[in-house]
Amino acid sequence: MSFNFAEKPAFVSPPNACDAHFHVFGPSEIYPYGADLRYKPPYAPLEEYLKLAKHLGLTRFVFVQPSAYERDNRCMLDAMRVLGPDTCRGVVDIDEHISDEEMRSMHALGVRGVRINVSPIHPYENGLSKFMTPRIRHLNERCQEMGWHLDFLLPGWLTAELLPVMRALKVPFSMAHMGMNLAVDGVNAPGFKALLDLVNHGQRLAYVKLTGIYRMSKLTAYTDADPMAKALIKAAPDRIIWGSDYPHLSFAQHSSIDLFNLLHRWCEKTQDIEQILVQNPQRLFDF
Repeated sequence: MSFNFAEKPAFVSPPNACDAHFHVFGPSEIYPYGADLRYKPPYAPLEEYLKLAKHLGLTRFVFVQPSAYERDNRCMLDAMRVLGPDTCRGVVDIDEHISDEEMRSMHALGVRGVRINVSPIHPYENGLSKFMTPRIRHLNERCQEMGWHLDFLLPGWLTAELLPVMRALKVPFSMAHMGMNLAVDGVNAPGFKALLDLVNHGQRLAYVKLTGIYRMSKLTAYTDADPMAKALIKAAPDRIIWGSDYPHLSFAQHSSIDLFNLLHRWCEKTQDIEQILVQNPQRLFDF
């Protein structure tokens, strides 16, 4: 991956600013991909990502297991070993019956969450949410024991069906890509209004990731997503986190720097930027 470092950040990152959602990809002969690929994985090693992070002033990092590796977390875990647990965290994809010993080993490296990942473009499938529910509940118990959280990436229709399950969770949980609510549907769409309600529900365990904006937006400068991002920040500034979603996978034409600069457009107060980049990820990921 390459970056145009002539593009400048729109603001100076506060100390301990965090990229809360990105991926790394190693050589395929060392880290083979799974069989069910929805995109062609790029070669995106840690050292290339760190050039971008330095340019943006990011010093804390949260690796997220990409779907291409399925439940083989080795590429991510090896990269985490390079950085060490003082500066990085990880969100893995694991079997719910993994041993306690394996979870403790991952915890020592900095793992603090489990990803529940269904392709955002997965068409409606009757019964899928019911099928997923026992695994989610079991992982909820395992994560509660470890002090971990759950991280959901789901198509919007599936998010809506699983909302009752999410409301009953006992651990913190996050939703990537603003819950995959499409910008064209606007802030008054039932799915988005339910998301606004969820971040302030009960013990306020829900977090929303301002990630993958290009997945919901149809406009070049992502301006159609502005009302949604601003509404989330206004509703719960202490429950919003930001991630680059590097290397953007099948959307690689988008600039990580432009995506970072959106925070300057969306946040009315410097305090909001600091919460989103520092305080909120520090709380969720146990930095």
